[in-house]
Amino acid sequence: MLDIIHPTEEIRISDGSTVALHFSVAIENGVEIDNTRSREAPVSLTIGDGNLLLGFEKALFGLRAGDRRTVHLPPEEAFGEWNPENIQKFDTIKFEQLPVVGHMIEFEDKAKASLFGVVKSVDADITEVDFNHPLAGKNISFEVEIFKVTPAGQQSIQLL
Repeated sequence: MLDIIHPTEEIRISDGSTVALHFSVAIENGVEIDNTRSREAPVSLTIGDGNLLLGFEKALFGLRAGDRRTVHLPPEEAFGEWNPENIQKFDTIKFEQLPVVGHMIEFEDKAKASLFGVVKSVDADITEVDFNHPLAGKNISFEVEIFKVTPAGQQSIQLL
């Protein structure tokens, strides 16, 4: 009797790999922030393309199809430290509508790129906006299940 070898099961995640996975992200108190398990199919991403935070990518290196892992990331490996210098003050009168505390507002930088900030306080004269990522300064729990790994430079072949 011959054993059937499935070489794709031994392919480990490295830079440039395309990976099909499900993941969830929670903050340290257990509140889930994002979860792909409700989707019918796993999400697919390419390691090193800039779409995944470096700390999350580092947690995937070396994993292969069938692996599961939970990683706890400190702020500096996840969404960064909270920085008080990212709180900006604006003249309240310059807003078209009176800002509402807790609402997210879109701004444009000098290069016309979008920046988002959360309104922290509003009074007749000054509105404070926090441009830190909402998860900055938080410890993050990242849980992942790997379904398929395709090496860099190869296309994934779907079997019927």
